[in-house]
Amino acid sequence: MKKTVFITNLLMGIVLSRFAISKLTGWEISVKAFIEMAKPLGIDPTFFRIFTGIIISAVVIGYVSTAIFSLINNKAQLKYKISYTNWAIFSNIFGLLTMVGALIAEFSLRIQPKWLLVYIALGIILFSAINIFILNKQKQIQNR
Repeated sequence: MKKTVFITNLLMGIVLSRFAISKLTGWEISVKAFIEMAKPLGIDPTFFRIFTGIIISAVVIGYVSTAIFSLINNKAQLKYKISYTNWAIFSNIFGLLTMVGALIAEFSLRIQPKWLLVYIALGIILFSAINIFILNKQKQIQNR
């Protein structure tokens, strides 16, 4: 189970890092997408893109740090597993909610959704939910 949390958090962090980089560095595909999505909201597309990039970067940091903490906790058997578990649950909830927001934006702000992005968001939601379930079980065992 701990390997699942490590592997899924690391993979989700790696996958989302590509999207954070594209938004923060202004890749052409990202710029065009945010021009399209900002119109219905009536906001500046550059602000929207950079704000989204910062949020996704925070999610990436949460997932990657959770993977690293998971690896450290497995190797060292530290006394601080409860705080790790709380952080890991928070990171996965944050990622899950961010991807729910991405799906809402994809279906409500785009003329036609990009299905690859929808599938990636759904995968991250699924793996985050699985991780939250695993981590809650770990937390219950630790509290006994």
